[in-house]
Formats: sequence, C-alpha cells, structure tokens
Amino acid sequence: MQLPVPAINIRSRLILKPLCLVVLQALAGGAQAATDNADAAAPLADPGGAPMQVVEVTGSGQSRQVQNISRADLQQAVPGTSPLKTLEKLPGVSFQSADPFGSYEWSTRFSIRGFNQNQLGFTLDDIPLGDMSYGNNNGLHISRAIASENIGRVVVSQGAGALGTASTSNLGGTVQFVTLGPANEQALTAAQTLGSDDTARTFVRFDSGTFGTGTKFYVSGTRMRAEKWKGAGPQDQDQFNSKIEQQLGDHTLSAFFNYSDRREVDYQDLSLESARRLGMDWDNYYPDWQRAVNAARGIYSGAVNSMDDAYYLGQGVRKDKLGGVALNLNVAPALSARLTAYHHGNEGQGHWYTPYTPTSAAVPISIRTTEYTISRNGALADVTWETGMHTLNAGFWLERNKHMLTRNFYAVTDGSYGNDFLTNPMSTGFRQSFVTDTRQFYVQDTVALMDGRLKINAGFKSPKVDIDAHTFVGDRADGSITAKKTFLPQAGVTYQLSANDELFASGAKNMRSYQPGVNGPFSQTRAGYALSIGNLKPETSNTFDLGMRFKRDAVQGSIAVYYADFKDRQLGIATCAGIVGCAGTVVNVGKVETRGLEALAVWKVARGISWFNTFTYNESEYKSDYTDNGKLVAVNGKQVVDAPKKMFNTELAYDANGFFARLGAKYTDKRYYTYTNDQSVPSFWLANLSGGYKLGAMGMVKDVTLQVNVTNLFDKSYFSTVGSNGFSATDPQGTSMTLLSGAPRQVFFTLSGKL
Repeated sequence: MQLPVPAINIRSRLILKPLCLVVLQALAGGAQAATDNADAAAPLADPGGAPMQVVEVTGSGQSRQVQNISRADLQQAVPGTSPLKTLEKLPGVSFQSADPFGSYEWSTRFSIRGFNQNQLGFTLDDIPLGDMSYGNNNGLHISRAIASENIGRVVVSQGAGALGTASTSNLGGTVQFVTLGPANEQALTAAQTLGSDDTARTFVRFDSGTFGTGTKFYVSGTRMRAEKWKGAGPQDQDQFNSKIEQQLGDHTLSAFFNYSDRREVDYQDLSLESARRLGMDWDNYYPDWQRAVNAARGIYSGAVNSMDDAYYLGQGVRKDKLGGVALNLNVAPALSARLTAYHHGNEGQGHWYTPYTPTSAAVPISIRTTEYTISRNGALADVTWETGMHTLNAGFWLERNKHMLTRNFYAVTDGSYGNDFLTNPMSTGFRQSFVTDTRQFYVQDTVALMDGRLKINAGFKSPKVDIDAHTFVGDRADGSITAKKTFLPQAGVTYQLSANDELFASGAKNMRSYQPGVNGPFSQTRAGYALSIGNLKPETSNTFDLGMRFKRDAVQGSIAVYYADFKDRQLGIATCAGIVGCAGTVVNVGKVETRGLEALAVWKVARGISWFNTFTYNESEYKSDYTDNGKLVAVNGKQVVDAPKKMFNTELAYDANGFFARLGAKYTDKRYYTYTNDQSVPSFWLANLSGGYKLGAMGMVKDVTLQVNVTNLFDKSYFSTVGSNGFSATDPQGTSMTLLSGAPRQVFFTLSGKL
C-alpha cells in the first residue's frame, strides 16, 4: 500500500544566547558553582568524557528478567520525552505514539510481551500510577507525574513484577520509575529546547544542597509549548516538582509534591481506507468552522465522504496534584522498614466536537465531554529482615480511590477555541461515581545457599479490590463487585555459574482486578451488566521465565525464553462509533497463550564507543473463540491485536573528547487491529539520531552542553498507534477509524548548563 509522505514542517530556531543561559547568568550573583553528587540532576552528558554505558543489565541476582534504563538514556532523548518511549529499545517492549515526544496520551500504546498497558503495573518511587491508560480511573501518566529530567532510572521487569509492587493490574510486567533525589551540593540547572513546530521547552531546577541540620531539597519548574505536527492546535504543559529530605540519625524522612497542568489538542483518528483517500497527514477541520458545520449537515468537500472522516476539534485537559511522605527506618543492622503515605488528586476533561448531537437547529455541532475526577489516598509499608541465610520481606498496600465519571454535552455558537474546563452543560448523558478499596499483602523469603551462588525465593501476595458503583444519571450499570485472590504465589531461583555468568528462572501467578470507569463492567447498561456478570471472573495469568545473564570485559547481555498463560480475558465490545459513546458490552472470551524469546547484548567496541542490540520474538495467540450477539467469532489461533511478532533494535553510541552521539533504529513487525486478523498495519523501521558537544565552562555557568535530536531521521511515513478507538472483530473494508499516523522527521536543539 502506497501512502503519501506527510509534509515536513520544521521551524527550528537556534538562538545565540538562549533563555537558559540568560537565566543562569542573571541568577549567578556571585554564587559559587558546585559539583553534583550521584543523586543530583546531572548535565546532559558526563563532563569528564568517560565512556557511557548504554544500558545497564541490572538484573544480576534477580530471578526474573529485569533491565534498567540508565540516566544516560534519559538525558540523550529529546527533553520532555516520555520515559516510556526510552524503554522501546528493551527486548519485549513495544511503544507507539503519534507525537515525537511520546507524551500525547490518547495515542500512547505501551506493551510488554503482548500484554497491553492496562495489563501492566507502574509505580513512581513505589507509589502506584495505576495502568496509565487515557481514560484513567486509578492513577496518572508518568509524563504528568514528574518531569523527565527528574527521573534517575527506570527498571523494567518483562515477566512478573516484584511481589511488593503496588499494582493490581500487572498480569504481565512492571515498570518502576525512580526519581533523582535532592543533591548534596547546591546547584542550579537549566535547559532550553527549541525545535520543530514551534517547540519551546524550558526546564529549571534548584538543589539546596545539604544544610547543617541534615536537610536538603529541590524544586523544579517546566514550561512546554508546541504546535501539532499536522493540523492546528497546541500541545502545552506546565509542571512543578519538589522534594525535601531530612536525616534523622540513621533514618530518613522525605516528602514530595508534584503538580501538572496539561492541555493537548488531538489528532484525527484514521482508517486504512481514509488514509488512502485523504492522506496520512489528514487531520480535523479546526480552525475551519464552516467546513465542519457543512460536514455535520452532510455537505462534504474535497475527498471527504463521511461525517466521521474528521471532526472540528478534540482535546484533553488534565490537572494533577501528587504528594507523599516516606520514612526509611534502619531499625537494626539486619532490620529495615519503609513507610509511605500519598495523595493524588486529578481533574480532567476530554472534549470532542460531535456532529451527532446538535446544539440547535442552527448549529448542528456540540461539544461532547468525558469528565473525570480522582481522589486517591493510600499507604504502603515494607519490612526487610536478614537472618542467617534468609532474607525475609513483607508488606502491605492500602488505597481508597473515589472516582467520578460524567458524560456531558455543551452548546457551541461558533468555532472559537478554548482550552479550559467547561461548565454548565446543556445535557448529561450519564454520571457515575465509584469508590474502590484496595488491600494487598505480600510475604517472601529468599534463601542463599552454596556461599550465595544459589538463591531461591518464594512468596505470595493476597490482593482484594472492592468497587461500589452508583449511577446518578443514565442507564449505566451500578452495584458492587469484588476481585480477590488469597494466594498468588511467586517463586524463583538464580545460580551463579561464575562471577560473570548467571542462570535464572521464575514463575508467578497474577490477577487483574475489575476496573471502574469507562472500560470496566459498569460501562455497560444495567441490562448488559445483568447478562454478563454471571460469566465474569478476574483476569489471571501464569508467567514463567528461564534465562542466562553474561558479562565480559567488552560484552554483556542476557537471553531469556518465556511462557504466559492468560485466562478469563475480559473483552469490551464497542457498539457504535467512538464519538457517539454508546454503552458497550463486556464478555469473558477465554484464554491467551504467549511464548517467546528475548535477547540483549551491549558491546563496548572501543573507548567511548558501544553498540547495543536487542531482539524479540513474541507469539501471543487467542486460544478461545467467543460469541458476540449470538454470532461465533472465530479467533482461536489468531495473533493478539497490537502485538508484533518480531522486533529488533540496534543503537551505536559514542562519547569521548567532549562529543557524544547516538544513532539508533528499531524494526517493528506488522500489527493486527482486528481480532480475526483480517486487517493489519505494515511493519516499519524507524531511526533516531542524537548528538552534541560539552562546551564546559562559560563564565559563571558550568557544564554547558549543546545537544541536537532528530526523530524519525529518514522521514518515514507509517502508522504508529493502532486501537485508538478500540479493536473490532473484523474490518473487511478497512473503515475502522482506530489508527494514528506517526510524526514525520522533527529536529530539536537543547542548550543546558549549571551553576
């Protein structure tokens, strides 16, 4: 299929004296420059010019497949890039987004070993982020939780996550984001990014250094402004992050507060047929209000022939506040504990100008919203006790989440753009409230034998999740439902063949709880819920890993095989176009089996040069047919949607003599977007380039670094996201509007420095 190449819109600007240097020099005022410690916000690259390791294989001693994205990977991505996007180079990981930063949440699709995003677990410094889906009911996306510059590393477990992970959605793997704490030395760090589509991003962080009282803190602010790469509309975000730590003898008390205000205009969803007819760079009508009004009346222009080819505008607005307190206790040399309490408040609206609900006879369009509020309060506790050959771990997680979901319609008179929260609707489609109580306990013992060469761990967790739903307006279902398992075991073993070679194996059983909100059982009508509830069971999985890690002077890596048995898969079946928002149905469609192989190798070719490669083969297949409205849907033996069978990533990195550069490319196999596999999007290669030079000191400013990033280096035209409006059983004409095209080549320049 030949698709038109999107037009390139690169309006990059390089300023001789960027904002970050102006700010730093203005604030200098005789302040002494300071040197960071390992925990501080580091510059874009190591100023000493030492070779950077591209990926640390940090799973040593772990019985599960575990890998780590280092600070260097995060630094050399485009500033503001979602940390999820930096994980796409790891084996087993598939990431797609329609924007170059990977932060446009409607389009973000993240999966590991065929398990999609809402079947994985995500935490930030142990605090749960929920499943990070767009219509989120139990957390928030990492791009809103914290600025990417304040993340120190990311730990990925491709199979089963650690027992203590605060998640009840991790059928597959887990992703743990670890922040950079306050620095021991005082420092002011700033970075200014300018680039394609009027991108302007400013980041400033101040570290207090350690006072005589043992107190230290940091505060940071981020301002992001950018335009869409096609169509019209902004992609804006403001963030504030802060953390304070206090030493109390051998103990540490810390607290943090993060705030995010994000407002993003959506891209138009495509189908295979509309992309052929209208082009991959087709988008919504905004700001052409009259064309949108004409289309709503059935008067089409150009190659448009359907009301659903485009809408006037869609956008998402989100405000989040996330805060918490943690106490690390060293009770005795062999006994330690960590206590954490947190709160998350969210207010969000998704706006969609719909031609299906007119404002009046004169105006055939209204704004359809999905409105969210979240108020989560939770606590976590973990204890570790080392005694003899045993290391005992135990802990619990408690959370109460109050979630409100509303579908409103607002009158419009013209196409005036506004990106604020709407009030005073003309009608309400439905309004639901949910109270979700989560309780989870775990215990584990790790036994070290043969002088520590052999380690065996075994334990279990016991989750229980209660949901009480109440419907105030509309015919959506309400009631109470519980998902619980008293005994979900996990066991593993590691054996050191030598100081550098290690075998590992693990097995675990996990459960995914029911979800409130837009995708769970209560998204059905009362009648649909009554028919389906008797056959609904919580989704469960059994996962197994077997592999080997190796390390030599110049090469390190791992290879693993895996198997997963996924039971009681819950399928939400759409009953109308996404913008109409009809109540769907949720059915139990049986079993999925996954098997595959993952390989990773990092070769230090020479001083300052490394070559990183990963390969993934994943076979995820449905093993049960299902019935939809009395009709058999034959999916047994079909590949799971949005699960590429083969992925390959290669990256060459250089860092020496002040220069640094990375050239990487990833191959993603074709992906199906129908359950019967009658439609798919083609495979593609995508390359990215980053590089720069460490200028050193410039007056009072130290560690001055200039960096350039080029995403989609060869300007590839491709489909990024599949399933943006869900998946269907079949799409014989290729008309399902559930695809998004990837961003064309984009160029960004960043100048950073430190006082």
